[in-house]
Amino acid sequence: MSYVGPDFDPPRPRRSPLRRTLTVVLAALVPGALLGWLAFETLGGADDGGPGRAAGATSSTAGSAGGDPDDKPGASASQSPTASAPGGAGALAGKVVVIDPGHNPANFAHTAEINSKVDIGTHKKECDTTGTTTNSGYTEAAFTLDVAHRLRTLLERQGATVKLTQDADGPYGPCIDERARIGNSAPADAVVSVHADGAASGQRGFHVILPGAVHEGGADTRAIVAPSRELGELIADDFAESTDTSPSNYVGDGTGLVTREDLGGLNLSTVPKVFIECGNMRDSKDAALLTSGAWRQKAAQGISEGIVSFLRG
Repeated sequence: MSYVGPDFDPPRPRRSPLRRTLTVVLAALVPGALLGWLAFETLGGADDGGPGRAAGATSSTAGSAGGDPDDKPGASASQSPTASAPGGAGALAGKVVVIDPGHNPANFAHTAEINSKVDIGTHKKECDTTGTTTNSGYTEAAFTLDVAHRLRTLLERQGATVKLTQDADGPYGPCIDERARIGNSAPADAVVSVHADGAASGQRGFHVILPGAVHEGGADTRAIVAPSRELGELIADDFAESTDTSPSNYVGDGTGLVTREDLGGLNLSTVPKVFIECGNMRDSKDAALLTSGAWRQKAAQGISEGIVSFLRG
């Protein structure tokens, strides 16, 4: 005989009194144990970074600095805006850093003004230039401003007072002599001018430009040559490590350091100052890095670490 059928209810085995008692006890104990486990997880009971730690606390903010769509959650510490240079919060309290984003996005519309000449001590030179672009049209001015914003965030988290020479808030410029005066009058403990190069394709890598010993006209860099070199060397080292890129293969003889006496922003500075050319926008491989928000975060991190090391001696 088959007992299969929708209308058949087979006989059920009888439960003993002891089994009923155990069932009642377990029903009372399980919810309490579950609540205890949930409380342990919420409070981060594991102190070894294991499952008890609220992992989302850091990964949710990774790569968000600058609001760039290329920044992706879960970035490494060197990419994360929460990552900081050596020293921790407050390490740069009382220090003033001026960031000079090379070129103004509106310079293209003011060619007459930016072509006017200003005195840089050794000679006269154009007020400013438009800067370069990648082959796809991403401008140096957009790049430098983005890196400057990221760098400002990192340095302010270290307690520094940070000033920008421009924030796309003027019709053009400012001129190179005015950029120098902004750093001088801050007065800045360190100034970094952020750029990207426009060299020939195949020429790759970054380089840091140091001021030469100039003493002519209104220029006198003799007092800042040594500290500027120290600043530049530290930035070059940390930039290479943070971005995992190499020094320029076309200037600097592989050192990543170049000394120049023809740049008004350096000639007219009275405080430690360097330029950094973060890469070559006209080379497709470098351009792929420069147009990545995640890579720009690494660039800002490397520059910030060099600055912090310099200011902390």
